[in-house]
Amino acid sequence: MRIVIQRVSRAAVRVNDVLHGEIGQGLLILVGVGTEDTSQDAQYLAEKTANLRIFPDKAANMNLSLLDTGGEALVVSQFTLYGDCRKGRRPSWHLAAPPEIGEQLYEEYCRYLAEQGIHVETGVFGAMMAVEIHNDGPVTLVLDSKELR
Repeated sequence: MRIVIQRVSRAAVRVNDVLHGEIGQGLLILVGVGTEDTSQDAQYLAEKTANLRIFPDKAANMNLSLLDTGGEALVVSQFTLYGDCRKGRRPSWHLAAPPEIGEQLYEEYCRYLAEQGIHVETGVFGAMMAVEIHNDGPVTLVLDSKELR
């Protein structure tokens, strides 16, 4: 699995101009699922996300996690994180999991994150979404479960 984490002061997602999820301070998390991913990848990244120390402490050092700050998470599916642009001018999606597997693991990631004690809002899997992001920092990180272990 690949995720892009952005520290935000607030974020929201709309589907067909209807607000579907909204958070205050926390993380916007874009989630892509690959063909070789399993529940273990979802669980590993959820635990990593909840405990990643990327929020400032009183001395302005990145020492606090989402759990420490009581921040929220807005999780949005993003299969294009597995776009392969090495050949030609159009991305290939052969590395992205099929929708039924992608949706299952996306939902598992959200559930595992909530089980860590994080308030989780979501987008709609497979829908065209408008995502509003108010970056804080900006702080943006890319995590890939295959590269982190």
